Amino acid sequence: MNNRFPKLPSQVPQRGSKLSRAAFKQLYLRQGWSFEGEFPNFPKAVAIVSPHTSNYDGLYAFLAMLGIGIEVTIFGKDSLFKSPLKHLLKWIGVIPVKRDTPQGLTQQIVQAIHERDKIWVAMAPEGTRKSAKKIRSGFYHIALGANMPVVMFAFDYDHKVIRCLGSLEMTGDYESDLHKILEYYRGKISPKNISRLALPFKELL
Repeated sequence: MNNRFPKLPSQVPQRGSKLSRAAFKQLYLRQGWSFEGEFPNFPKAVAIVSPHTSNYDGLYAFLAMLGIGIEVTIFGKDSLFKSPLKHLLKWIGVIPVKRDTPQGLTQQIVQAIHERDKIWVAMAPEGTRKSAKKIRSGFYHIALGANMPVVMFAFDYDHKVIRCLGSLEMTGDYESDLHKILEYYRGKISPKNISRLALPFKELL
């Protein structure tokens, strides 16, 4: 097993201390998992993580994130911040958004991105753990609207590894860009639950 973790480039938003990173890295590695690939040096990006078929995806991604020391942002319903989970959500890096706002959810997120010097937004493009027929375009419109690249991460449960596959600039041609994104994943993924794998990813196996 490869025990090496990548060192984050200077522009990527970071969190944690040397001690906390070492602790979470060991927790991650003790699960039998490893990490492959290098992070591109972007202050802002949309990080998509696929395939998403299990709650375990979040666990392994969270441990890897804290072990590497990258600060990622997730957008969630504002109603969640009225619960006892409020402080935990803030610590994780969740930013509240209102789904029924007149300006639209995507524009809300784009505005929040513009207000920050550094931000990596983490998203699961399938939008569900169930078997989706298509990839949702929300991540694409956010990346395009905020003029940010998309950085691709892949789960490979067969080899117990999370991979950083690279990055891609969006052109405005959704179908063409999505095809390029999916090609990065070809032969690099294996899901926890193959029955829940989104159709576009099944075609890459």
